Amino acid sequence: MSKTVLIADDEAKIARLAQINLMRAGFEVMTAADGVEALASIEQRRPDLLILDVMMPHMDGFTVLERLRADPKTADLPVVMMSAQTKDADLLRAQHLGVAHYLPKPVNPAELLRVVQEELEAGD
Repeated sequence: MSKTVLIADDEAKIARLAQINLMRAGFEVMTAADGVEALASIEQRRPDLLILDVMMPHMDGFTVLERLRADPKTADLPVVMMSAQTKDADLLRAQHLGVAHYLPKPVNPAELLRVVQEELEAGD
């Protein structure tokens, strides 16, 4: 059975590129255009991994992550963050919230695939 990945990113081109590459690698991929939509998607169908942008409308990635970590049903959901925000404070905040990988945008598609596979294998 293929693993499911949710991509939460308001930049449609970036989300689509990641979606295509992950689908080619055999993953089932869902997308969300903002943090509110991401939380609603996770509530309906929990993915195996979340790729989360930081800067999004309605609710930013850190707020989404804090809500996921506060809920026992999603506290252990693996999250890969990707963002143009690469200040040390952002990296430390992500690390504190249990993010193993924080990828700077623009993300190399091969690197994103490697990180997703690594995270999912670590959870098996």
